[in-house]
This record gives sequence, structure tokens and C-alpha cells, in this order.
Amino acid sequence: MRKLYYASGHLLMADQTCKALLRYARALAQTGESDIVTVPTINEGGSIGLAHLLIGPASQLFSTPVENASDEPFDEATIVELEQRTAELQPARPEWATELTDIDDLEFDERSM
Repeated sequence: MRKLYYASGHLLMADQTCKALLRYARALAQTGESDIVTVPTINEGGSIGLAHLLIGPASQLFSTPVENASDEPFDEATIVELEQRTAELQPARPEWATELTDIDDLEFDERSM
């Protein structure tokens, strides 16, 4: 699980969701666009909820790992959607083999994108 710092607060989310969100935010910044995304998070009470984030060129996001975290709010469909949106903005993107290596990539069928 990772803590994503956004605006003046933070959100708890699955590692792979956070990784996909950061990649998408970077792609938006590079194209000068903004978007609203919905991602699963852990609420203050410990239950799973959804957060709606406006991300774009002015977003200043960063994440840190959360030690001894409980179950992550993992949602493969959200990750695939964020990666697909990123691919649409960066169709000729390079491989990210050396980027955010502390978080495993989600293995999914490229045909689903």
C-alpha cells in the first residue's frame, strides 16, 4: 500500500494503482491536459471507498510506502483503465523497466487495452 500525497492531504491506495496514477498524471502534464479519475482508496475508518482526483499539468503528487498496511483496495479494472489512458496520450512511450521499480507492474493482456 502507498500513501499518495495530493493537495494538502493524502490518500491510501494499492501500490499498482498509485503507480498507474502517477504515470497517467505525468502523461497529462506532458500534453498539457487534465482529467478526473476515480480510484479505490482506504478511508480514515479503514473501509474501502472511491476518491475522485483532478490531475493535470499543475498536479504535484508523490507517494511513499505504508509499512504494515492491511489489505489493499486492489482493482485491476482501474489500473488497466489508467494504463490505457496513458497509452492513448503516449502511444510511442518507452518501456518503463527502470521506473518505480519498488512496485511490480500489473500483468494484463495487451489486447484488453
